[in-house]
Amino acid sequence: MAKLNFDIYHIQKLKNEEYAHAYLEVALEEYEADGDSQAFFNALKDVAKAQGGLGHVAQKANLNRQNLYRALSGNSKPRLETISHFMHGLGYKFSLQPIHNNHSSAE
Repeated sequence: MAKLNFDIYHIQKLKNEEYAHAYLEVALEEYEADGDSQAFFNALKDVAKAQGGLGHVAQKANLNRQNLYRALSGNSKPRLETISHFMHGLGYKFSLQPIHNNHSSAE
């Protein structure tokens, strides 16, 4: 039996919608913890690969493929609008959740 390359295995797993969603959730949580936006962008790129590639998702999101590659490269600071369109192309949207802590601001 041939050994499956981890990258191939990972992309195959990301074809599962629930797995991809959980993967992006963890990547976003890690971004909130350490501020490393590139790790989140890499997770978005991984999910895009599973959905047919960055070019395919860029087309679905009405984004220029080269601009999207540049935005996710880590060498630029992409606009929120670009990431939002890209996420829509992946089938996701931004949403807000309250931060729960032990101290209530109503006290």
